[in-house]
Amino acid sequence: MKYLIVGLGNIGPEYQDTRHNIGFSVLDAFAEASNAVFEDMRYGAVAEVKLKGRSLVLLKPNTYMNLSGKAVSYWMQREKIALENVLVIVDDLALPFGTLRLRGQGSDGGHNGLKNINLILGTDNYARLRFGIGNVFSKGYQIDYVLGTWHEDEQKHLPAMLHRCEEIIVSFVLQGLGKTMTMFNGKVITE
Repeated sequence: MKYLIVGLGNIGPEYQDTRHNIGFSVLDAFAEASNAVFEDMRYGAVAEVKLKGRSLVLLKPNTYMNLSGKAVSYWMQREKIALENVLVIVDDLALPFGTLRLRGQGSDGGHNGLKNINLILGTDNYARLRFGIGNVFSKGYQIDYVLGTWHEDEQKHLPAMLHRCEEIIVSFVLQGLGKTMTMFNGKVITE
């Protein structure tokens, strides 16, 4: 059985370690923990991880955030991965920092990456792991905040949050969406 685990972000050194690129950071941590290496391929950097008889295709799209749907659609078709086996990891301004929320469907919440995936796939009926980045910015500075790097007090919590994301991915693959939502939703890491 195959799964597509997509971490959203933007390519280029200027976006590395920004809040908007947390999807890339999660997949980097997961790949490192699994001794997997990303390879530049069509529409993204891809790594493969084996997990108890299952195959996970990790995808960091290189299409830039606003065109993420093209990469997701291509890799779903290429690897013949069903929609219910897709998990997209994305930053979320609406959630406080330290909050991780897994959902089986839902609106794009104003996130351009999800908006494009919904458009290209023609549905919002796929799992997404929302990584709360908070919204501690002055009016008119949303873009600067999202594309900014983590504050020092946030950085100390990132390793634990990345580890929790790894646990959620493993649980999603081995136990399914419903059980994983029950186990992990509502637990804040930074407390």
